Amino acid sequence: MQRALVITGASRGIGYATARHFLQQGYRVINLSRTASSLDGISQIITDLSDPNWLSACSEQILSLTDGCEEIALIHCAALLHKDCVNTVSAKSLQDVMQIGVIAPVQLNQLLLPQMKAGSSIIYVGSTLSEKAVPNAFSYVVSKHGVIGAMRSTCQDLAGTGVHTACVCPGFTDTEMLRIHVGESEEVLSAIAEGVTFKRLADPEEIASTIYFCVANPVINGAIIHANLGQIES
Repeated sequence: MQRALVITGASRGIGYATARHFLQQGYRVINLSRTASSLDGISQIITDLSDPNWLSACSEQILSLTDGCEEIALIHCAALLHKDCVNTVSAKSLQDVMQIGVIAPVQLNQLLLPQMKAGSSIIYVGSTLSEKAVPNAFSYVVSKHGVIGAMRSTCQDLAGTGVHTACVCPGFTDTEMLRIHVGESEEVLSAIAEGVTFKRLADPEEIASTIYFCVANPVINGAIIHANLGQIES
């Protein structure tokens, strides 16, 4: 059986680990990102999801690569994390973050759903910040809250199709995005880890295996899965 993974943002971090995990499981992997992934054996579609018209240049290629697949796993992983707050964020910056995190996934859903047979899946990658907030990450928090709404609506709209959906919400994960956000400060990363019951950051591969579990188990439908090692509540 030919199975395909279509994933956004597999050039680094959780997306990279997820693409690698699915590749090891025998999936044909198609990555959509601004920069190519260093993974061998996957199909690369270089595109900028922040452009509302991004799909016009690559829709035929995506459909060709997934044509005839018995199962398609669609993973929405790409995201943009800015340091911003409610009283300074620009409309353009917020639009870019929402385009990448919420609107582009809907565009991709609409393209691929006609080819997605029963047993296929749509998995959104949220965040701990899909259900809470921290200062100075306004646009990211807004977009990640939107991801949960998109997943819940996807579940309701696809009732009876055999296509299932979930939102995996990673906690603090040791990725380039997080390290850049904290200015590469090991002190800050250590402080973050102190707020986790396991006293460490999650590994991207742990999130990848959680995403794979959701894809492989249709009973996980309309669910929010927190993958955060247990955060200490104050």
